Amino acid sequence: MGIDRKDDDLISNVGHRGRNRVISFQSIERLAGTSRRDHIQLEPNAAHIWGIELDGSQHCLEQCIGWLDDVERQRAARFVREDIRQHYVLAHAGLRVVLSRYLGVNPDAVPLDRSTTGKPFLTREQRDQSAITFNLSHAHGRALIAVSNAQEVGVDLEFVRSDVEVANLSKRFFTPSEHTAIMQASEEQRASRFFRYWVAKEALLKAQGIGLPGLPDCEIFFEADTVDTDVRTRLGTQFPHTLRVRLLPCEKGWEAAVAAQRLDSVKQCDFEQR
Repeated sequence: MGIDRKDDDLISNVGHRGRNRVISFQSIERLAGTSRRDHIQLEPNAAHIWGIELDGSQHCLEQCIGWLDDVERQRAARFVREDIRQHYVLAHAGLRVVLSRYLGVNPDAVPLDRSTTGKPFLTREQRDQSAITFNLSHAHGRALIAVSNAQEVGVDLEFVRSDVEVANLSKRFFTPSEHTAIMQASEEQRASRFFRYWVAKEALLKAQGIGLPGLPDCEIFFEADTVDTDVRTRLGTQFPHTLRVRLLPCEKGWEAAVAAQRLDSVKQCDFEQR
């Protein structure tokens, strides 16, 4: 179904200091069923955020499989658990739908290549025409996509799980100051604080293209224990560029963050149907 609204109507600020709009997750059915193909324009030094619920019907799943390339289909086929396979298909098809709105092509025509670690990026030919960059994170049936322009971007989304061994993991992977801050939280808040540090650090790693061994090489300092707090960072030698990270306001039980060199604005995008 087409829509006839202006791009500005599809984009809402994810602000700071009491102006936060909680990140919403739209159905993959709605995203996949949208026929509009005109371009969305990216503002300078901005990140657009897209949230998707990975709960499509069988018809939607088959449609999404058709949009994937051979590499993606082969990887999906290797998953033993059906729910994980479906979430992979819907998340990566959702990424293609989102990118198609910036590139002006159909989802199955979005030209992707992959790094040696499997991270997708636009092919060299497409990058000569468009400076669009992107990153995808998905967890527990939801996906979060960040799109930016002329700069690498990283995004991470996590469901706050109480069964995680917070003390052991934070001591092993985080800096001493981060571990101390997490352990100083009440037992009820400890898991949430752990995942807040985790998404901030993971977004930085993904923006820089660094794996999990880089976790101790970036240190996070929250000015307060709220999502609208300022975030300061100390980046080690694995980070040749200065990066900014911003927490994204989520509903209770979820944590998310986005990172890039320049984050003058962070905006939530969605498809609204008429």
